[in-house]
Amino acid sequence: MVKKDNIICGLDIGTTKISAVIADHSPGSGVEIIGMGVAPSRGLKKGIVIDIDSTVESIKYAVREAELMSGEEINSVYVGIAGGHIRGINGKGVIAISGKNKEIVREDIDRALDAAKAMNLPANGHEVLHVIPQEYIIDNQDGIKQPLGMSGISRLEVCVHIVTNAVTSAQNIIKCVNKAGMEVKDIVLEQLGSSQSTITQEEKDLGIAVVDIGGGTTDIAIFIDGSIRHTSVLSLAGDNFTKDIAVGIRTPISSAEKIKKEYGCAMTSLVEEDEVIEVPSVGGRKPRVISRQVLSEIIQPRAEEILDLIAREIHSSGYEDLIPAGVVLTGGASIMEGMVELAEQIFDLPVRVGYPNSVGGLKDIVKSPIHATGVGLVLYGAMNRNLNRRQEYKSSFYGIASRVRTMVNEFLVH
Repeated sequence: MVKKDNIICGLDIGTTKISAVIADHSPGSGVEIIGMGVAPSRGLKKGIVIDIDSTVESIKYAVREAELMSGEEINSVYVGIAGGHIRGINGKGVIAISGKNKEIVREDIDRALDAAKAMNLPANGHEVLHVIPQEYIIDNQDGIKQPLGMSGISRLEVCVHIVTNAVTSAQNIIKCVNKAGMEVKDIVLEQLGSSQSTITQEEKDLGIAVVDIGGGTTDIAIFIDGSIRHTSVLSLAGDNFTKDIAVGIRTPISSAEKIKKEYGCAMTSLVEEDEVIEVPSVGGRKPRVISRQVLSEIIQPRAEEILDLIAREIHSSGYEDLIPAGVVLTGGASIMEGMVELAEQIFDLPVRVGYPNSVGGLKDIVKSPIHATGVGLVLYGAMNRNLNRRQEYKSSFYGIASRVRTMVNEFLVH
């Protein structure tokens, strides 16, 4: 298989779907979407692989669909990772400046980042996924985004956000991708991917929270002064709506999912009293007709619960008063009617739906919040190519155990 450096593939391995997004990033051009494939996800639960064979088949199907659309063969991918095992903490590293004439060189920056990692080692069974610089401090002068080449007297500090993940969860993802015939070029926290595709630099500078409500997990990332300050994962998400509907109106899970997407509404007050829907019954019984308001009465309490948990997480982060740009909701559940209105009531902040942007080509096929992570992953890959900071994984998943990676990518820092 011939490798093409300009072809980038983002693979979003989610609880309800697996999507592959292929982009062309030729020198001197932007990111052009050329293919996309989606497959139902049958081997994951809340972001964790529970059935390798089923996950492998879903990955193969999604990538094959994207390859057919793009006319390209894919041999490596950027993969998103999520799940309740993800942890995010803020830390700091301090070193003495050792460069010639006290000018800060790359080695100083690397030593400061290594010091930050050493002071915030993850718990047993966890490894460092990202070390993301927030700001540098030179001799008590703070707010520095890029210290390379600057002069100092004695001291360089770096404030970082460290993300860790369970080693076994990452190993299983890599193993699934390898068994599907591809290499993992990099693993990326999913909310960082969705943030890259849905918010602007101005919003990051002002202060904003990105909330990706997927099928199995709700992923949160908060940006202040252009840097990421907080990440977290909640275990409630879109699948909970589906299960509530299935139980509440006594219909199969597959039918409940369709009803949620077509008729779901998170605020009963937005539904007309005379609206009705047809509901398939279980056990071969005849379909029934119910009021759409009944459906909304099932959905709204769960929506309030999820949004209230998000609001509590933002409050507990300590950044509640520092995000005047508000909240961006993305992921499949963000499309549901009434979610934005209900979120604005609960958060008391501006809320909008985050659609993928900053791409060209066949951008219409990915113009949905459900593809925010996939598009963000190819944007991540394009940025890595520009910075020449790509790191290849070994095709064997055993390489993950010794990996401690420093992320100095500009789109995460600024």
